[in-house]
Amino acid sequence: MNTDNAVTETAAFIDDRARDVITVSGADAQTYLQSQIAQEVRDLAVGTARWTLVLDPTGKIDALARLRRTSNDEFVLDTDAGFGAALLARINRFKIRVEAETSLAEAVAEAPSAEHERRRIGAGWPRMGSEIEPGSTIPATTGVVVLTVNFEKGCYPGQELVERMDSRGADAPRSLRVIEVNDCAAVGDSLHGADGSNVGTVTSVADDDGVALAYIKRGVDLGRTPAHFA
Repeated sequence: MNTDNAVTETAAFIDDRARDVITVSGADAQTYLQSQIAQEVRDLAVGTARWTLVLDPTGKIDALARLRRTSNDEFVLDTDAGFGAALLARINRFKIRVEAETSLAEAVAEAPSAEHERRRIGAGWPRMGSEIEPGSTIPATTGVVVLTVNFEKGCYPGQELVERMDSRGADAPRSLRVIEVNDCAAVGDSLHGADGSNVGTVTSVADDDGVALAYIKRGVDLGRTPAHFA
């Protein structure tokens, strides 16, 4: 999967009813977003979309969002329900003397459907509040950097950590994996190696499907890394 078809190919497990939506519009909308998010904005055509990360200055994830261009001077960012207000605050954080209006166009309390969640977990896609904790999760652990970060664009907050890990080929201390579980598995369960040591933690469980997402320690061969996010 590449950046430009990722939104289409992930649509099957993204529940649009469970997304918060913000808009950024105005003469400086493009240049401002270009300076704030990890994805390339300038060549995004009207009507098309890309996934992006929005980072804090230390390189931790503030939001995983879809970016869609709705006109030459208007963009829409949507993220998991419950995180739109925080995304809006982050986008506004550095907006000084910028000709761009921002607003929370839609905020919903609805959780994704069970079917969307089952598909998401099987695909290994992280969700805000489950696999991504704003302000603490580093991009390299999530498995979606290749779809959400453009390494050829200019500077943006948090770029240094992402670039450093990529240029050095550094492995993250843990990685998101799809694992098989029994019917008793629950979010927060610890996973143990053959020697009894703790090697990971369950973050999401698909009801009645026998699969879950978990963060697994570096060097531990447990579960699978989704090939299309590698």
